[in-house]
Amino acid sequence: MAYKFIDNYREKGARKKLVKHLESRGIQDKRVLEAIGKVPRHFFFDETFWNQAYKDIAFPIGDGQTISQPYTVAYQSELLHVKEGDKVLEIGTGSGYQTCILLELGADVYTIERQKNLYERAIQVLPYMGYRPKFFLGDGSKGIPEHAPYDKIIVTAGAPFVPDVMLRQLKLGGLLVIPVGDEKSQKMVTILRVGENEFERIELDTFRFVPLVGDKAW
Repeated sequence: MAYKFIDNYREKGARKKLVKHLESRGIQDKRVLEAIGKVPRHFFFDETFWNQAYKDIAFPIGDGQTISQPYTVAYQSELLHVKEGDKVLEIGTGSGYQTCILLELGADVYTIERQKNLYERAIQVLPYMGYRPKFFLGDGSKGIPEHAPYDKIIVTAGAPFVPDVMLRQLKLGGLLVIPVGDEKSQKMVTILRVGENEFERIELDTFRFVPLVGDKAW
């Protein structure tokens, strides 16, 4: 695939339009909108498809995966309430676009991907762009227990249930954002850890993600 890293007035203008579109859809967090406005989403596309990069759509990136729709990325990011220095676990690196948004929000990001091809591309592209999360290759449905606990956990694939192992990797006061449902549609769920064995769960809007695959998922 032919990738080029050029970010000129045309792409920057397209990002401004995308930010305005996301505002019109109800995204209010100014820091999230600023992050969307900074990260060059077209860098994650073959140059042939740059005209698709700033449309509010998901797009195939190979290995049965997609780069998430910008609205979905903004929606999950807004729900996370990322503060500067938060230790955030991202389940499903994928293209790395969501990873970059988290880094722009000031998070210390631990990101895990099970597809080797996607992982290998991300570890090349993101540092080239100036983004340096902590990358891991493996089964994200189990989290990354050796680096727990986390302030926030974000899951970027649809799960059939909330893996208990993820809940146990949250700090007290920590927050998990995860889409839960069947393989056709999921409800966005937020879970706040309020005690050692106490969690507050809220179900929100319906989305459609690629399935979360692993020992603790599909």
